[in-house]
Amino acid sequence: MPLLEISDLTVDFKTGGGQFRAVDGVSLTVDRGEILAIVGESGSGKSVAMLAVMGLLPWTATVTARTLAFDGRDLLTLTPRERRRLVGKDMAMIFQEPMSSLNPCFTVGYQIGESLKVHLGLSKSERRQRAIELLDAVGIPDPERRLSAFPHQLSGGMSQRVMIAIALACRPKLIIADEPTTALDVTIQAQILELLVSLQRETDTGLVLITHDMGVVAETAERVSVHYAGQKIEEQPVAPLFEDPHHPYTAALLAALPERATGKRLPSIPGVVPGQFDRPPACLFEPRCRFATERCRTKAPPRQGAIAGFALCHYPLTHGRPIGHPHPEGREVAA
Repeated sequence: MPLLEISDLTVDFKTGGGQFRAVDGVSLTVDRGEILAIVGESGSGKSVAMLAVMGLLPWTATVTARTLAFDGRDLLTLTPRERRRLVGKDMAMIFQEPMSSLNPCFTVGYQIGESLKVHLGLSKSERRQRAIELLDAVGIPDPERRLSAFPHQLSGGMSQRVMIAIALACRPKLIIADEPTTALDVTIQAQILELLVSLQRETDTGLVLITHDMGVVAETAERVSVHYAGQKIEEQPVAPLFEDPHHPYTAALLAALPERATGKRLPSIPGVVPGQFDRPPACLFEPRCRFATERCRTKAPPRQGAIAGFALCHYPLTHGRPIGHPHPEGREVAA
Protein backbone atom coordinates (compact mmCIF):
# COMPACT_ATOMS: atom_id res chain seq x y z
CA MET A 1 0.00 0.00 0.00
CA PRO A 2 1.43 3.43 -0.94
CA LEU A 3 2.02 5.89 1.88
CA LEU A 4 0.12 8.55 -0.07
CA GLU A 5 -2.39 7.65 -2.76
CA ILE A 6 -4.18 10.27 -4.88
CA SER A 7 -6.59 9.37 -7.66
CA ASP A 8 -8.45 11.89 -9.82
CA LEU A 9 -7.95 14.83 -7.46
CA THR A 10 -9.81 17.99 -8.49
CA VAL A 11 -9.74 21.38 -6.76
CA ASP A 12 -12.14 24.17 -7.77
CA PHE A 13 -12.15 27.72 -6.40
CA LYS A 14 -15.11 30.09 -6.22
CA THR A 15 -14.17 33.39 -7.85
CA GLY A 16 -15.97 36.52 -8.98
CA GLY A 17 -15.82 35.18 -12.52
CA GLY A 18 -17.14 31.72 -11.65
CA GLN A 19 -15.50 28.41 -10.81
CA PHE A 20 -11.78 28.11 -11.49
CA ARG A 21 -10.27 24.63 -11.71
CA ALA A 22 -6.76 24.81 -10.24
CA VAL A 23 -6.20 21.03 -10.08
CA ASP A 24 -7.73 18.85 -12.76
CA GLY A 25 -7.84 15.08 -12.27
CA VAL A 26 -4.36 14.57 -10.76
CA SER A 27 -3.33 11.04 -9.74
CA LEU A 28 -0.08 10.05 -8.04
CA THR A 29 1.40 7.89 -5.31
CA VAL A 30 4.28 8.21 -2.84
CA ASP A 31 5.88 5.23 -1.10
CA ARG A 32 7.67 5.16 2.24
CA GLY A 33 11.26 6.30 1.88
CA GLU A 34 10.66 7.62 -1.65
CA ILE A 35 11.38 11.08 -3.05
CA LEU A 36 8.82 12.24 -5.60
CA ALA A 37 9.46 15.53 -7.41
CA ILE A 38 6.55 17.57 -8.78
CA VAL A 39 7.68 20.07 -11.42
CA GLY A 40 6.05 22.63 -13.69
CA GLU A 41 5.65 26.36 -14.26
CA SER A 42 3.95 28.66 -11.78
CA GLY A 43 0.20 28.19 -12.08
CA SER A 44 0.44 24.45 -12.67
CA GLY A 45 -1.43 23.55 -9.48
CA LYS A 46 1.51 21.85 -7.77
CA SER A 47 1.19 23.61 -4.41
CA VAL A 48 -2.62 23.61 -4.46
CA ALA A 49 -2.71 19.82 -4.92
CA MET A 50 -0.46 19.29 -1.88
CA LEU A 51 -2.33 21.87 0.21
CA ALA A 52 -5.48 19.86 -0.56
CA VAL A 53 -3.74 16.77 0.84
CA MET A 54 -2.81 18.72 3.98
CA GLY A 55 -6.33 20.17 4.32
CA LEU A 56 -5.00 23.73 4.29
CA LEU A 57 -7.07 25.24 1.49
CA PRO A 58 -9.52 28.10 2.21
CA TRP A 59 -13.29 27.75 2.33
CA THR A 60 -13.56 28.91 -1.29
CA ALA A 61 -11.98 25.63 -2.44
CA THR A 62 -13.96 22.49 -3.29
CA VAL A 63 -11.88 19.29 -3.16
CA THR A 64 -13.06 16.05 -4.77
CA ALA A 65 -11.20 12.83 -5.52
CA ARG A 66 -11.85 9.20 -6.26
CA THR A 67 -9.10 8.34 -3.75
CA LEU A 68 -7.27 10.60 -1.30
CA ALA A 69 -5.62 8.33 1.25
CA PHE A 70 -2.65 8.59 3.60
CA ASP A 71 -1.21 5.53 5.31
CA GLY A 72 -4.45 3.65 4.67
CA ARG A 73 -6.72 6.42 6.00
CA ASP A 74 -9.28 8.19 3.83
CA LEU A 75 -8.50 11.90 4.07
CA LEU A 76 -11.85 12.87 2.55
CA THR A 77 -13.83 11.44 5.47
CA LEU A 78 -11.69 12.73 8.36
CA THR A 79 -13.35 15.00 10.88
CA PRO A 80 -11.60 18.33 11.62
CA ARG A 81 -10.41 16.90 14.96
CA GLU A 82 -8.96 13.79 13.30
CA ARG A 83 -7.19 15.87 10.67
CA ARG A 84 -5.63 18.14 13.30
CA ARG A 85 -4.18 15.04 14.98
CA LEU A 86 -2.69 13.93 11.66
CA VAL A 87 -1.34 17.18 10.16
CA GLY A 88 1.90 18.26 11.80
CA LYS A 89 2.49 14.82 13.28
CA ASP A 90 2.35 12.14 10.56
CA MET A 91 2.16 14.62 7.65
CA ALA A 92 4.22 17.81 7.66
CA MET A 93 4.82 20.59 5.17
CA ILE A 94 7.77 22.92 4.59
CA PHE A 95 6.31 26.07 3.08
CA GLN A 96 7.70 28.15 0.26
CA GLU A 97 8.49 31.37 2.13
CA PRO A 98 10.13 30.71 5.52
CA MET A 99 10.31 34.42 6.39
CA SER A 100 6.51 34.73 6.13
CA SER A 101 5.61 31.20 7.31
CA LEU A 102 7.18 31.61 10.73
CA ASN A 103 5.11 33.64 13.20
CA PRO A 104 7.02 36.89 13.89
CA CYS A 105 5.48 37.22 17.36
CA PHE A 106 6.91 34.02 18.84
CA THR A 107 10.42 32.69 19.40
CA VAL A 108 11.91 29.80 17.47
CA GLY A 109 11.79 27.62 20.58
CA TYR A 110 8.10 28.29 21.15
CA GLN A 111 7.18 27.51 17.55
CA ILE A 112 9.07 24.22 17.53
CA GLY A 113 7.69 23.27 20.93
CA GLU A 114 4.09 23.99 19.95
CA SER A 115 3.72 20.85 17.81
CA LEU A 116 5.63 18.78 20.38
CA LYS A 117 3.13 19.84 23.04
CA VAL A 118 0.02 19.34 20.91
CA HIS A 119 0.94 16.03 19.26
CA LEU A 120 3.33 14.35 21.71
CA GLY A 121 2.29 15.90 25.03
CA LEU A 122 5.89 16.62 26.08
CA SER A 123 6.61 18.64 29.19
CA LYS A 124 8.26 22.07 29.00
CA SER A 125 11.73 20.70 29.76
CA GLU A 126 11.27 17.83 27.30
CA ARG A 127 10.14 20.25 24.59
CA ARG A 128 13.18 22.42 25.17
CA GLN A 129 15.57 19.49 24.96
CA ARG A 130 13.91 18.13 21.81
CA ALA A 131 13.98 21.60 20.19
CA ILE A 132 17.73 21.87 20.87
CA GLU A 133 18.26 18.45 19.32
CA LEU A 134 16.26 19.42 16.23
CA LEU A 135 18.09 22.71 15.71
CA ASP A 136 21.39 20.89 16.06
CA ALA A 137 20.23 18.23 13.57
CA VAL A 138 19.44 20.86 10.93
CA GLY A 139 22.83 22.50 11.33
CA ILE A 140 22.03 25.65 13.31
CA PRO A 141 25.03 26.71 15.42
CA ASP A 142 24.60 27.34 19.15
CA PRO A 143 21.07 25.85 19.11
CA GLU A 144 20.37 26.52 22.78
CA ARG A 145 20.84 30.26 22.30
CA ARG A 146 18.77 30.27 19.10
CA LEU A 147 15.71 29.00 20.96
CA SER A 148 15.05 32.53 22.21
CA ALA A 149 15.56 34.17 18.78
CA PHE A 150 12.67 35.67 16.84
CA PRO A 151 12.28 34.99 13.09
CA HIS A 152 13.42 38.51 12.10
CA GLN A 153 16.75 37.81 13.81
CA LEU A 154 17.49 34.88 11.48
CA SER A 155 18.81 34.79 7.93
CA GLY A 156 16.77 33.19 5.14
CA GLY A 157 18.83 30.01 5.29
CA MET A 158 18.47 29.71 9.05
CA SER A 159 14.73 30.38 8.82
CA GLN A 160 14.40 27.55 6.31
CA ARG A 161 16.35 25.25 8.64
CA VAL A 162 13.93 26.15 11.44
CA MET A 163 11.03 25.26 9.13
CA ILE A 164 12.64 21.88 8.46
CA ALA A 165 13.13 21.37 12.20
CA ILE A 166 9.43 22.09 12.83
CA ALA A 167 8.45 19.66 10.06
CA LEU A 168 10.68 16.93 11.53
CA ALA A 169 9.68 17.58 15.15
CA CYS A 170 7.21 14.70 15.47
CA ARG A 171 9.05 12.33 13.12
CA PRO A 172 6.42 12.40 10.33
CA LYS A 173 5.90 9.65 7.79
CA LEU A 174 5.47 12.16 4.94
CA ILE A 175 7.06 15.56 4.32
CA ILE A 176 5.89 17.92 1.59
CA ALA A 177 8.57 20.49 0.70
CA ASP A 178 7.13 23.35 -1.36
CA GLU A 179 10.01 25.13 -3.13
CA PRO A 180 12.20 24.81 -0.01
CA THR A 181 15.13 26.71 -1.56
CA THR A 182 13.34 29.33 -3.66
CA ALA A 183 14.48 32.44 -1.75
CA LEU A 184 18.00 31.29 -0.92
CA ASP A 185 21.34 31.83 -2.62
CA VAL A 186 22.92 28.95 -4.51
CA THR A 187 25.33 27.87 -1.76
CA ILE A 188 22.61 27.76 0.89
CA GLN A 189 20.27 25.98 -1.56
CA ALA A 190 22.71 23.11 -1.88
CA GLN A 191 23.14 22.87 1.89
CA ILE A 192 19.38 22.84 2.55
CA LEU A 193 18.73 20.16 -0.09
CA GLU A 194 21.56 18.00 1.16
CA LEU A 195 20.24 18.35 4.71
CA LEU A 196 16.65 17.56 3.72
CA VAL A 197 17.57 14.47 1.70
CA SER A 198 19.96 13.11 4.35
CA LEU A 199 17.34 13.51 7.10
CA GLN A 200 14.72 11.92 4.86
CA ARG A 201 16.92 8.89 4.26
CA GLU A 202 17.81 8.53 7.93
CA THR A 203 14.13 8.44 8.95
CA ASP A 204 12.77 6.55 5.89
CA THR A 205 10.27 9.36 5.38
CA GLY A 206 8.32 9.84 2.16
CA LEU A 207 9.23 13.19 0.59
CA VAL A 208 7.29 15.21 -1.99
CA LEU A 209 9.56 17.90 -3.45
CA ILE A 210 7.78 20.70 -5.33
CA THR A 211 10.26 22.62 -7.44
CA HIS A 212 10.97 24.53 -10.67
CA ASP A 213 14.62 23.46 -10.67
CA MET A 214 15.28 20.48 -12.92
CA GLY A 215 18.84 20.32 -11.61
CA VAL A 216 17.48 19.72 -8.12
CA VAL A 217 15.22 17.00 -9.51
CA ALA A 218 18.13 15.24 -11.21
CA GLU A 219 20.19 15.20 -8.02
CA THR A 220 17.58 14.30 -5.42
CA ALA A 221 14.40 12.65 -6.74
CA GLU A 222 13.66 9.07 -7.74
CA ARG A 223 10.48 9.76 -9.69
CA VAL A 224 9.13 12.88 -11.40
CA SER A 225 5.55 14.05 -11.92
CA VAL A 226 5.31 16.89 -14.47
CA HIS A 227 2.29 19.20 -14.13
CA TYR A 228 0.85 21.80 -16.47
CA ALA A 229 -2.24 24.02 -16.02
CA GLY A 230 -3.56 21.85 -13.18
CA GLN A 231 -3.05 18.51 -14.95
CA LYS A 232 -0.40 15.85 -14.54
CA ILE A 233 0.98 15.45 -18.05
CA GLU A 234 3.83 13.00 -17.52
CA GLU A 235 5.37 10.72 -14.93
CA GLN A 236 8.63 8.80 -15.16
CA PRO A 237 11.61 7.76 -13.05
CA VAL A 238 14.28 10.46 -13.11
CA ALA A 239 16.83 8.92 -15.48
CA PRO A 240 14.32 7.93 -18.22
CA LEU A 241 12.63 11.33 -17.98
CA PHE A 242 15.87 13.20 -18.64
CA GLU A 243 16.99 10.79 -21.34
CA ASP A 244 13.69 10.39 -23.21
CA PRO A 245 10.84 12.74 -22.19
CA HIS A 246 7.48 11.67 -23.66
CA HIS A 247 5.44 14.88 -23.45
CA PRO A 248 6.35 17.89 -25.64
CA TYR A 249 6.11 20.17 -22.58
CA THR A 250 8.63 18.08 -20.62
CA ALA A 251 10.95 18.03 -23.63
CA ALA A 252 10.67 21.82 -23.92
CA LEU A 253 11.42 22.28 -20.20
CA LEU A 254 14.56 20.16 -20.50
CA ALA A 255 15.63 21.89 -23.72
CA ALA A 256 15.52 25.23 -21.87
CA LEU A 257 18.20 24.11 -19.39
CA PRO A 258 21.37 26.19 -19.96
CA GLU A 259 23.59 23.10 -20.03
CA ARG A 260 21.53 21.67 -22.90
CA ALA A 261 21.44 24.82 -25.02
CA THR A 262 23.29 24.50 -28.33
CA GLY A 263 22.74 27.93 -29.92
CA LYS A 264 23.50 31.49 -28.88
CA ARG A 265 19.98 31.99 -27.50
CA LEU A 266 18.52 29.93 -24.68
CA PRO A 267 15.42 28.06 -25.92
CA SER A 268 12.10 29.06 -24.36
CA ILE A 269 8.48 27.92 -24.46
CA PRO A 270 6.30 30.51 -26.24
CA GLY A 271 3.13 31.76 -24.56
CA VAL A 272 1.97 31.36 -20.96
CA VAL A 273 0.09 28.83 -18.84
CA PRO A 274 -3.66 29.29 -19.52
CA GLY A 275 -5.74 30.93 -16.82
CA GLN A 276 -9.42 30.88 -15.93
CA PHE A 277 -10.74 32.55 -19.07
CA ASP A 278 -8.34 31.38 -21.79
CA ARG A 279 -8.24 27.61 -21.29
CA PRO A 280 -8.15 25.66 -24.57
CA PRO A 281 -11.15 23.34 -25.10
CA ALA A 282 -9.11 20.14 -25.56
CA CYS A 283 -5.37 19.76 -24.95
CA LEU A 284 -4.27 22.55 -22.60
CA PHE A 285 -0.74 22.69 -24.04
CA GLU A 286 -1.92 22.87 -27.67
CA PRO A 287 -1.42 26.66 -28.21
CA ARG A 288 2.24 26.34 -27.18
CA CYS A 289 3.03 22.94 -28.75
CA ARG A 290 4.95 22.64 -32.03
CA PHE A 291 3.40 19.21 -32.66
CA ALA A 292 -0.26 20.24 -32.23
CA THR A 293 -2.78 19.25 -34.91
CA GLU A 294 -6.53 19.72 -35.39
CA ARG A 295 -7.03 16.61 -33.27
CA CYS A 296 -5.26 18.33 -30.37
CA ARG A 297 -7.56 21.36 -30.72
CA THR A 298 -10.79 19.37 -30.69
CA LYS A 299 -10.19 16.25 -28.55
CA ALA A 300 -8.62 16.01 -25.10
CA PRO A 301 -5.90 13.35 -24.78
CA PRO A 302 -6.86 10.25 -22.75
CA ARG A 303 -5.91 10.16 -19.09
CA GLN A 304 -4.01 7.20 -17.69
CA GLY A 305 -4.05 7.84 -13.96
CA ALA A 306 -0.85 7.17 -12.03
CA ILE A 307 0.78 4.86 -14.59
CA ALA A 308 4.52 5.51 -14.67
CA GLY A 309 5.88 6.40 -18.09
CA PHE A 310 2.62 7.81 -19.44
CA ALA A 311 2.22 11.16 -21.21
CA LEU A 312 -1.03 13.11 -21.50
CA CYS A 313 -0.62 13.59 -25.24
CA HIS A 314 -2.09 12.37 -28.55
CA TYR A 315 1.42 12.15 -29.99
CA PRO A 316 3.82 11.17 -27.18
CA LEU A 317 7.48 11.57 -28.01
CA THR A 318 10.12 8.88 -28.22
CA HIS A 319 13.69 10.07 -28.59
CA GLY A 320 12.40 13.48 -29.60
CA ARG A 321 10.01 12.35 -32.36
CA PRO A 322 6.20 12.16 -31.99
CA ILE A 323 4.54 8.76 -32.34
CA GLY A 324 1.77 8.65 -34.96
CA HIS A 325 2.10 12.34 -35.92
CA PRO A 326 1.18 13.09 -39.56
CA HIS A 327 4.23 15.38 -39.82
CA PRO A 328 7.03 14.11 -37.53
CA GLU A 329 8.88 17.44 -37.51
CA GLY A 330 5.79 19.20 -36.17
CA ARG A 331 5.06 22.87 -36.76
CA GLU A 332 6.60 26.12 -35.65
CA VAL A 333 4.84 28.04 -32.88
CA ALA A 334 5.09 31.83 -32.96
CA ALA A 335 6.44 33.37 -29.78
